[in-house]
Amino acid sequence: MKPEKFSIGTGDRFSHQGEAQLRAILKANSKGVNISPVWNKSNREHVYVNSKPEDVRKEADSAVQNLNFTGKYFVDADHINLDTVGPFVASADFFTLDVASFIGKGSSDDEVNEFLSSCEKQLGELNIPGMKEPLRVTEDLLRNIARKFLAATRQAADIYNYLKTEKGEGNFITEVSMDEVESPQTPVEMLFILKMLADKGVPAQTIAPKFTGRFNKGVDYVGDLVQFEKEFEEDVLVIDFAIKEFGLPEELKLSVHSGSDKFSIYPIMSKIINKHDKGLHLKTAGTTWLEEVIGLAVAGGEALALAKKIYAGSYNRKDELCAPYADVIDIDATKLPSVEEVNKWSGKKFADTLRHIPGHPDYNSNFRQLIHVAYKVAAELGNEYTDALKQYADIIGSCVEENIYDRHLKRLFNL
Repeated sequence: MKPEKFSIGTGDRFSHQGEAQLRAILKANSKGVNISPVWNKSNREHVYVNSKPEDVRKEADSAVQNLNFTGKYFVDADHINLDTVGPFVASADFFTLDVASFIGKGSSDDEVNEFLSSCEKQLGELNIPGMKEPLRVTEDLLRNIARKFLAATRQAADIYNYLKTEKGEGNFITEVSMDEVESPQTPVEMLFILKMLADKGVPAQTIAPKFTGRFNKGVDYVGDLVQFEKEFEEDVLVIDFAIKEFGLPEELKLSVHSGSDKFSIYPIMSKIINKHDKGLHLKTAGTTWLEEVIGLAVAGGEALALAKKIYAGSYNRKDELCAPYADVIDIDATKLPSVEEVNKWSGKKFADTLRHIPGHPDYNSNFRQLIHVAYKVAAELGNEYTDALKQYADIIGSCVEENIYDRHLKRLFNL
């Protein structure tokens, strides 16, 4: 099983927007791009909203059937580990092996030395085609990389081998994720992470590193654009080298997690993947949930009151809601409007504050990030929330479609 060259992870917390998401992808594909939708949902999200992995499969299959989509599509068991993968086996065919928590865990001296011995060919000045300067690979560098990443790649192998036994080799897409950590992985670290995966028999088809800069949920990239461009291009070149050098799958591509709304780096990524004719997986995750709240605000009346209720429920639970997303959330609490202030807002004011339109005078990234992690509050409202999704489906669906197509796909693929 192989992914398409381009794919987009369309997270959907409450499994109501599959058709709206797919309409956006169909619109992009009609312009000559071939993008595969990947409906992704993590174990944490299932726990929060009391859903099951098979619900995502039903949503994806239904959207594909109703819109007569004939391309490849996938259902992603997002950010799973050995403890959580089991319930996803039957319904998923794309598995994001999250091994970030194993970075820096100990490895034996024998394991480290065995890895060092396997790297003799790469010692010294290593020329990567396309890079201006060679990588300088020393034994100390390799030892540090081994101590940092061997345990994580061993964990990836354990999860992969479990899936291979349960689903059969070649019957699923393998992504390795190391993004939800504080420190970015450098291109040289990426190279040897890929070697470790290849050595352990993990046929990674996408890899999600932590890049330089902040990839906060649902807001634009914060960081040095020049440095990001250099690093992103070097990662692309390293992947190309690793495919040839280590025998990894030829379709191996970069995956950008928390990729929604990273408007300032979309042109950079677009330029580089076109320059080198490489693929990309962009994970938009909770952007759809935000559009649901925007749609409720736009609808007005009881729907607007519900949107305000969700904000009120999240305002005093900020620390609790943000804790699981500590590495990808950055909220200045002093810039959050009070519940009393928000309760006076019109639907337009609420939507304009939440919707990510750079330069708009009402847009508030702090407000947006808090709502991003507040889907747990909506889930606690049960039918009150999901019934509203059904009642205002047309308005919400148009917001979801517009967001994915106009603000994401058009920017990323120059449509």
